Amino acid sequence: MKKIIYIHGFASSGASGTATNMRNSLYPEGVVVHSPDIPVMPADAIAFLRQYIADEQPDLIIGTSMGGFYTELQYGYKRILVNPSFQMARLLTFRGMGNYDFHNKREDGAKTFKVDKEMIAQFRELEKQSFKGVTPEERERVYGLFGIHDKTVNCQDIYKKHYGDAHFATFDGEHRLNDIILKTTVLPLARTLLDLNK
Repeated sequence: MKKIIYIHGFASSGASGTATNMRNSLYPEGVVVHSPDIPVMPADAIAFLRQYIADEQPDLIIGTSMGGFYTELQYGYKRILVNPSFQMARLLTFRGMGNYDFHNKREDGAKTFKVDKEMIAQFRELEKQSFKGVTPEERERVYGLFGIHDKTVNCQDIYKKHYGDAHFATFDGEHRLNDIILKTTVLPLARTLLDLNK
């Protein structure tokens, strides 16, 4: 079995519809999709992900939004960044601090979480690590997919500055993935990168 790790977005969980649909679509093709709940605080999240990925050794990592930001930092692996949010500190500062509801069920049963100054500071610190490991080899491993109607995050120029145009593509969609975009854009690329089309 080939293996994908899916890294979910902000206020989501490993039980998101995207993760479930990805798992259901690819399992019959010999691909297992792991989608863990990511810790809320950025420092905890990146430590968790690095250990999880080192243990699992995936063939491909896919991340959406905040998950795309975390996915960029996982050097050495094939990666797909979908509407990556490379400026989380700025985004959360603009949105405002306070309590937020999780969009999906979490394994620990948590229903809400808090955005505070410490979270924003940790995102700001982590953002300093972005793109530090970009090499010609990494540019071959990374693909960026961007919705042309994304009104939440627009990091296309940041992506292209560091990774160029070779693996850059847009799709007719918004920030959050839906089943159609997953089926027509993300999964075909994943199949290609996993050599499932042979």
